[in-house]
Amino acid sequence: MESLNTTMLRIHSFESAGTVDGPGIRFVVFMQGCPLRCQYCHNPDTWDIHGGRTISAKEMVQEILKYENFMHFSNGGVTFSGGEPLLQKKALLPVFSELKKQHIHIAIDTAGTTDIDETTVKLLEHVDLVMLDVKHLASAEHKKLTGLPNNRTFDFLSHLKKEHIPTWIRWVVVPDFNDTEKYAQMYADFVKQYPNVELVEILPYHQHGVYKWKQLNIPYPLENTPEPSKILIEKLAQILEQNGIPTLYAK
Repeated sequence: MESLNTTMLRIHSFESAGTVDGPGIRFVVFMQGCPLRCQYCHNPDTWDIHGGRTISAKEMVQEILKYENFMHFSNGGVTFSGGEPLLQKKALLPVFSELKKQHIHIAIDTAGTTDIDETTVKLLEHVDLVMLDVKHLASAEHKKLTGLPNNRTFDFLSHLKKEHIPTWIRWVVVPDFNDTEKYAQMYADFVKQYPNVELVEILPYHQHGVYKWKQLNIPYPLENTPEPSKILIEKLAQILEQNGIPTLYAK
């Protein structure tokens, strides 16, 4: 394993008191780089693996541990988001190893688009919670929405099931893509296959990051797509809950 001093990572930013990225109060690390090109992405400035800034693994750990008391007091921890944190999984290994020595709860927010190789397996041994973005159940629609098919995401979820790793599934509800009651039932039937999934977090599509697309001079493909109503989100959540699947969403 690389050392904390010599390992370098590219990050976009830190958030010191996140409350929507896992349980408790969380320090959030937004990693740089992502292989997906989600049509609704609110952080397109994280796509470029050469963007952001470079810090050492040691610097990252030191920054996170500044907030150790807040994390422990709130039953929180640190969440690695992005971008796609697993794009830098090898560099994250010494960071995760050191944080576990300090008894920090580690969560990753990922689309699971990585290979299940030795590095992935080792990294997940340190992870307490995976927040897995399942963008669409149909591979063709997943590719249309994100630029890639969903086979790696499903393989990743199967590994999480095999290793009994606690998982929250995140479902971004996008009108005209995955917002029907029929789709919600399909989602429920899918999730029931994975006993390691603790809940489904339902996230309504929003346009909060459109200004970033404009700043980067990238055409925004969902410009005319409305945000789903609270009533619809409640109906979709109700279908999951009727199937015995706990949900988390803004009420």
